[in-house]
Amino acid sequence: MKKFVAMLLALLMVITACVAVAEADVITVGIVNNPPSESGYREANVKDFEAVFTAENGYEAKTFYSLKNDEQLAAAQQFITDGVDYLLISAAETTGWDEVLTAAQEAGIGVFLFDRMIAVDEALYTAAVVSDMANQGKLAVEWLKGLNLEAYNIIHIQGAMGSDAQLGRTGALDEQVAAAENWKIVVQQTATWDEAEAKKITESVINSGEDFNIIYAENDGMAKGAVAALDEAGITHGKDGKVIVMGFDCNRWALREVLAGNWNYDGQCSPFQAQVIADMIQKVEAGEAIETKLVISEETYFETGIITEEDIATYGLGE
Repeated sequence: MKKFVAMLLALLMVITACVAVAEADVITVGIVNNPPSESGYREANVKDFEAVFTAENGYEAKTFYSLKNDEQLAAAQQFITDGVDYLLISAAETTGWDEVLTAAQEAGIGVFLFDRMIAVDEALYTAAVVSDMANQGKLAVEWLKGLNLEAYNIIHIQGAMGSDAQLGRTGALDEQVAAAENWKIVVQQTATWDEAEAKKITESVINSGEDFNIIYAENDGMAKGAVAALDEAGITHGKDGKVIVMGFDCNRWALREVLAGNWNYDGQCSPFQAQVIADMIQKVEAGEAIETKLVISEETYFETGIITEEDIATYGLGE
């Protein structure tokens, strides 16, 4: 009996040791992101991270979603308190992150930025895998300039104020409007990425009777809302219409609107950063150096008359 008990205890010790080793091999990541309901882009972004940071791939992923910067900051601080191995952040706003990232650094937690940059010293994060939002805005404005219109009267529907996407897509347009006498902002207002709010903004301009010929919406959903207001008012738009329609993100349904000639332009914003970050984490875990601290996604745009079905199949997000 004593021999049996001894063998049983030994077996339990082996099992306990194996479990401890298995738990030690699991990498815990705290992911702070915007909610998937924000947009089709964000839905694809969230799915990308869910597909990569799985238990099967050796990760325990803790997630928090909010469009509010203060809530994101509190969640990030809680992840630090919980002792995650890495903190992955797509910030609602570019500012306010110094204290939290300093705390992460002091706790020995690696920080990776994704999708959007944060206005902090680069020493506070391990690496950033992001879109160049300023370049997205520049590409859109350069495309508009190339139309050589007599007048540019713009309804500018902005995203969440203070986000890297809003700042980048707004910045280039503001600069051009300030530099050119024939460029005018009819209204510049945030819809916080919301389709219904974008429709209300557009309806308000239509009801005012003020002339406009361009919808510059900082994501596809808001462009869709603006177009709904145009349709209800009987205002033509797109390739052969009165109003030029521009969106961002390249949702598959939005690219189909460009292909059909209902929209004129859609700027690409790639949501696929998870695997790049996972590869970097594995390098850090192996004691290897990360060659590039800043990885910028290669992105383009699509315009009516040029876009193809192949483009939609290759670059379109969602169904």
